[in-house]
Amino acid sequence: MKLRSHDNILSDLLSSRDWLLADGATGTELFKMGLEPGTAPELWNTDQPDKIASLYQNAIEAGCDIFLTNSFGGTSARLKLCDADDRVFELNHAAARIARQVADAAGRPVVVAGAMGPTGEILQPIGRLSYDDAFGMFLEQAQGLKSGGVDLVWIETMSSFEEYTAAAEAAVQTGLPWVGTMSFESAGRTMMGITPSQLAHKVEGMVHPPLAYGANCGVGAAEMVRSVLDFAAQGLDRPIIAKASAGLPQEVDGQLRYLLTPAMMAEYACLARDAGARIIGGCCGTTPAHLKAMKSALETRPPGPRPTLEQVVAALGSFSPEEDD
Repeated sequence: MKLRSHDNILSDLLSSRDWLLADGATGTELFKMGLEPGTAPELWNTDQPDKIASLYQNAIEAGCDIFLTNSFGGTSARLKLCDADDRVFELNHAAARIARQVADAAGRPVVVAGAMGPTGEILQPIGRLSYDDAFGMFLEQAQGLKSGGVDLVWIETMSSFEEYTAAAEAAVQTGLPWVGTMSFESAGRTMMGITPSQLAHKVEGMVHPPLAYGANCGVGAAEMVRSVLDFAAQGLDRPIIAKASAGLPQEVDGQLRYLLTPAMMAEYACLARDAGARIIGGCCGTTPAHLKAMKSALETRPPGPRPTLEQVVAALGSFSPEEDD
């Protein structure tokens, strides 16, 4: 396989652009393609490679500068739920290899980000999973992603510093740069109680800090912009990531749907940019139509001043009740 330099396409793009568009949903898009609930999406990297290539291609055609591999649940802890914990390297390699092929055919620079999500287990001392075991799981995954040709590791949806750090150290061990996001819930904290300001200062103290950091998923676009404002208020220079879900899922005609329209996600994208985010994308429920609207708005609407919380609420709706306490 052709050797690639990891000095680094993301850094190069950030140095020449005010903002970058990251991709949207993976799981909800694969469900539309026929993935059955309860089936690990990573199995499709070998069982349905053409559909995974289409997922990636849709992101590129929507204008994304960055897309994530189909490997969010690619640790042995997650894959054991479908008796595939002995296929970690294979499935992550396949996710990355397909992505590399699609990106290399794009005709423009596109970042292939190797997605690594949480193990689904809680680390000691609260839970049973040791730090060393978590590190080993992430290292196995990162090695598969690297072998397939990713440009960097994209750690996402984390709740604890311990797991965030274990994944980061695994990326560093493979020689790959990394970025990392946490998911902040309705009280403005992760499930384990971490705030955006705490994350901002945590990454600055790391021996091998990320190229960028921020938030993904969470409980809504308004809360995402609020998290970005909190990151930016720390006065640090590291690029900030915002990847909000297209609202919370609602049951409509017996199916779960995400109700934020492309126009609303375009509003979110511009507010996130004005709040201080440099890398802006979507998470659950974010379709290519949302991404196209976001890109168009970012390209055509001039940057504005940092929004107030009142302006965020006026544009995107109120924060969840806990945020108003």
